[in-house]
Amino acid sequence: MTLPYRGLGWRYDLPSIDKLPLQQDAKCNLDPPPNKVHQTYIELPRSLLRARGVGIVLATLAILLGIATFISASILHFILGGKFDPEYSAILIAILAGAIFLFTPYIRLELQLPRDEPVRFNRQRRKVYFYQYRLDRLRPFSRNNWGVKPIAYDWDDLTAEVYRFYAPLGYGGYKEEVRISVRKPGTEEVIDRVFFTDDIETGKQYWAIARLFMHEGAQALPDFVHPPWDWNEGIYSNPFDQRAPKVQWPADMDLESRSAPAPGEQP
Repeated sequence: MTLPYRGLGWRYDLPSIDKLPLQQDAKCNLDPPPNKVHQTYIELPRSLLRARGVGIVLATLAILLGIATFISASILHFILGGKFDPEYSAILIAILAGAIFLFTPYIRLELQLPRDEPVRFNRQRRKVYFYQYRLDRLRPFSRNNWGVKPIAYDWDDLTAEVYRFYAPLGYGGYKEEVRISVRKPGTEEVIDRVFFTDDIETGKQYWAIARLFMHEGAQALPDFVHPPWDWNEGIYSNPFDQRAPKVQWPADMDLESRSAPAPGEQP
């Protein structure tokens, strides 16, 4: 599938992968810091949700409001002596169905999204592995269009892009994001675009860390002030985070993303 060369809300691109960043661009006081730093790969954290639980509460209230509107309007209609009216009933059903269809994805996302969606940059293979959660708001009850579907792309095909846009509901207000677009090898055709960070400054620093690592290796990175956070076993103050699914890479991708290619193996 071909995507627009620029997504809606695009503002500018971060430095390209062939530009070596200065070491001071990779800030040592990042919080959270990289999950893991190894000679072969580095793993960076990311999460779509800044405050898990807000969407669940607001979406549930919206659905309950739709149900309450349906019930109260139906009761009031019959109390006032109204007869069965197909058009009136259709309007009420449409309001209820619309509320369920529109807000269910927010509830499902917050219940199913993993605690972390890490990204692994493998210097030896020159590949990037995304623990990617896919969703489809137009199919809120689909089984095939939702869920963790890890993917891997060549480092040389990636571009980091800055976006600013307005998002409603619990993720709402004016938002800034950094996304990574993926080009079809050897072309300018964009075949995928994935979320990277929900903060531009953090995105700039993570992108600088990734570029510095891919260019010069782990020895070029600064000593990070904050220790790595174990997203699977960490103790969370937010009960919604505590009950979120843990990260579990597919065994074959987990091994590949953490290792260098064997002698004679195609990177």
